[in-house]
Amino acid sequence: MTAHDRNFDGVERRGLMFVLSSPSGAGKTTLSRLLIERVKGLSLSVSATTRPMRPGEVDGRDYKFVDGATFATMVKHNDLLEWAVVFDNRYGTPRAPVEAALSSGRDVLFDIDWQGTQQLREKARADVVSVFILPPSAADLERRLHTRAQDADHVIRERMDRATHELSHWAEYDYIVINKNVDEAFSEVQSILKAERLKRERQTGLTAFVRELQRQLET
Repeated sequence: MTAHDRNFDGVERRGLMFVLSSPSGAGKTTLSRLLIERVKGLSLSVSATTRPMRPGEVDGRDYKFVDGATFATMVKHNDLLEWAVVFDNRYGTPRAPVEAALSSGRDVLFDIDWQGTQQLREKARADVVSVFILPPSAADLERRLHTRAQDADHVIRERMDRATHELSHWAEYDYIVINKNVDEAFSEVQSILKAERLKRERQTGLTAFVRELQRQLET
């Protein structure tokens, strides 16, 4: 919801890029789904990827599935805001739909890793709000990976090994949420988004609105 939607004449808000990152299995995908389901004015950035489609996934909803040549062309033409190689597959964010959403005052949710977050900051620091999701323990993280039953044992071991490197980037994020309980973690992440939407610098026309309010009070 923009400030203009709340009937503050002349005050509108530029959208923001709301980034969630975490080691695999720490809960960012679940939290992303809850945000999209429960928060108005927030849409999920659909990444392009070269990885194979998993059972239950839908092209264009979960990811835009492309081959390696198509992805390379997108990189060459600067059609991606960020991209990275993860477990031998490429992932990237198409630029056009994100820029259109921000310009119209809508927020975009990103479920990406630390590499993608760094690239977003380099290109649009003022528009980026980043949250890193931590698991309560290493044992809990491993349990969640096994519970998902989507990956082979050797892939789970690779994800656990990679988690150490991913955790080393936690201090680069604006906010940290420890996901002990998904409902509590969701409440915390939602509160962050609400506060960031109200930041003074995100609301265009606010200075003129306040001056007019002052004039009315002095009359």
